[in-house]
Amino acid sequence: MEYVKLGNTGLDVSKICLGCMSFGDGNWIHKWVLNEQESEKVIKRALELGINFFDTANIYSFGTSEEYLGKALKKYAKREDVVIATKVNGAMRQGPNSVGLSRKAIFTEVDNSLKRLGTDYIDLYIIHRFDNNTPIEETLDALDRLVKLGKVRYLGASSMYAWQFLKMLNISEKNGWTKFISMQNHYNLIYREEEREMIPLCIDQKIAITPYSPLAAGRLSRSPRTESDRKNTDKLAKLKYDETIDIDRLVIDRLFEIAKNKNVSAANIALAWLFNKQSVISPIIGATKIHQLEDLVLSIDIKLTEYEMGYLEEHYVPHKIVGHK
Repeated sequence: MEYVKLGNTGLDVSKICLGCMSFGDGNWIHKWVLNEQESEKVIKRALELGINFFDTANIYSFGTSEEYLGKALKKYAKREDVVIATKVNGAMRQGPNSVGLSRKAIFTEVDNSLKRLGTDYIDLYIIHRFDNNTPIEETLDALDRLVKLGKVRYLGASSMYAWQFLKMLNISEKNGWTKFISMQNHYNLIYREEEREMIPLCIDQKIAITPYSPLAAGRLSRSPRTESDRKNTDKLAKLKYDETIDIDRLVIDRLFEIAKNKNVSAANIALAWLFNKQSVISPIIGATKIHQLEDLVLSIDIKLTEYEMGYLEEHYVPHKIVGHK
């Protein structure tokens, strides 16, 4: 495993981050998630492979993803050896003050996440999208206080418009508040809209890119004809990718062509493409099977030529923005 600095910090993270949306109670919106026993097996193997960076969210399976991750890490790792990221914004219950990035919501949810994770601090606390209903100053001041209290070490953000992110960065700088060090955005071979504004902004500001859905919910790892529980039931993925399936197929065909020529998996090439992109630090990969995880780690050693990069990108066309609120 290779380790890299997370943005403009001294924090070392593995070049692959294990996303934990695949772990939790199946009563959530995703029915294909793994139970606690199966989740533990994947987390344990990730640690054995050298992965030290784990990403979850309070909303994933309404907290059980955090619970499963916390229990497994406590069983198989030392707290100081792992980097835990979790997120805040989603509705965790019914009623007022149950959603968003108000001071009340953030202070309530950080304590709930700490309890579920079984830890005294969160390494990277990420706002789960932009909150249009809360003053930016209130959100940023609350997050800064969490850092000063020692409950959080670093701050990150996830998909939003570049102007929103820049506004938040400027307000933090103006007030001397802790600034964001990472952007977790939607970015892969068949969704490259982030290259227009957000990624150039992050490069300029030395913000780490930790893209989610690097395999487009399986569309860049398996043949379009292959069936799976996630492919058939993941409504969010269908909203993101089904509308452009015909134009994306040209890109996917070339992905499989290069993978065949190199005698590796399509997923390997899709991740290798990301590793060739400036500012991409640690793609967040999901795995529900041990062999998937083991295969994805091999991507780190795959090199793509300039010609191969261009060949993969040639048929991309503009897409509608998806992933923001």
